[in-house]
Amino acid sequence: MIRFENLSKSYWARGQKKTVIDHLDLTLPTGKSLALLGRNGAGKSTLLNIVAGVIPADSGRVVSDGTISWPVGFGGSLHKAMTGAQNVRFVARVYGVDTEELSDFVEDFAELGRNFHLPVKTYSSGMRARLGFGLSMGIRFDTYLVDEATSVGDPAFVRKSRAVFRERLKNASAIMVNHNLRQVRDFCDSGIVLENGRLLYFDDLEEAIALHEANTR
Repeated sequence: MIRFENLSKSYWARGQKKTVIDHLDLTLPTGKSLALLGRNGAGKSTLLNIVAGVIPADSGRVVSDGTISWPVGFGGSLHKAMTGAQNVRFVARVYGVDTEELSDFVEDFAELGRNFHLPVKTYSSGMRARLGFGLSMGIRFDTYLVDEATSVGDPAFVRKSRAVFRERLKNASAIMVNHNLRQVRDFCDSGIVLENGRLLYFDDLEEAIALHEANTR
């Protein structure tokens, strides 16, 4: 369960204040994989980052009775001066999981070869994304937050990424931002639509998609 209590968030753009989350009160159900839909600039990534604790809300709070991931593949979770291996060991200690087990999983999954032991600042954006995705999948969460992060790398790596993510969803929920509706339908069973700072929940994913498409015409 994730509950938003009077949640608000605004920011300034070109001298104007834009409200992307407006006094939001809503409880998201347990055990659902939700598509977070909305037009460009609606605040979808902002909402995910607030849920993850990456950025603060202006007011209100997010309450959950389970563990929530950082946004899957989020580059901000990596320290660029540390090696990939050092980043993984640090995160393992923070989350209290077995260091060697997580390191072995991420090293094998991310397919970085010797680069796993080089500083992250030497990585390409794709390498950082693969390390971040592997790190996210290596820790078991009750809810995974996903922002356009299941299509990194070559086709073989993409298939592997989607397979492990689907496996995690057998015992977890997700909130997914993805403009590819085919992938949304592949992974999600319900939907939430963010429009003008308000969030509407739909148990039927197709109803959420229909509203989203009407809003973006």
